[in-house]
Amino acid sequence: MSRDAILHRVRTALGRTAGQPPAEPPPVYLRQTQWTAEQRIEYFTSALESLAGRVYRVPSRAGIPSVVETILDGRTAVRSSAPILDGLGALPGVGGPFGTPEEIRAASASAGVGITSADYGLAETGTLVMLASSGESRLISLLPPAWVAVVPVSILLNDLDELLARVPTPADLTGAMVLITGPSRTADIEQILIRGVHGPGEVHVVLVDSETA
Repeated sequence: MSRDAILHRVRTALGRTAGQPPAEPPPVYLRQTQWTAEQRIEYFTSALESLAGRVYRVPSRAGIPSVVETILDGRTAVRSSAPILDGLGALPGVGGPFGTPEEIRAASASAGVGITSADYGLAETGTLVMLASSGESRLISLLPPAWVAVVPVSILLNDLDELLARVPTPADLTGAMVLITGPSRTADIEQILIRGVHGPGEVHVVLVDSETA
């Protein structure tokens, strides 16, 4: 069948004629889920832990170092320059923040754990949203075999619709917006699920109720 014949059949099925301009697209439909702050925390925790992630909750920034130290369990780590991580500088084995991309790459390649914050969290799916920047290198969250994200509960949104309503044009803010849901996993080979192939095999999220000390 020729190309023209195929296109004619498609136009006929759509009720259109040759040369007819396309109709205006319908408006984007974004749901507005109404959840309380506690519901967002509950749903986020349930969704992430169903994917083998771990969620911890601390009342303030003062509780972050002890929880992170427990997660590290003696492993070395590299941290980003997110302000919420300032209290981790005294922990043994935690390096950073580093300035140049080369320093970040070298530190991330040798560390057992990467520690960052996140820009948003999506409660419906247990997803963390990272907007790449000089302060939050993607390498720190993707290259080490384990990742710890320390995030204030205030950044938790309901779902992807709310994220797109807040950030409708991510390219205006960052060169890359990455959505990460649980540990890396693939079943490409013989449909056998394997974690940690394309990113960290462990994902830990520390939710901080208050950003004050």
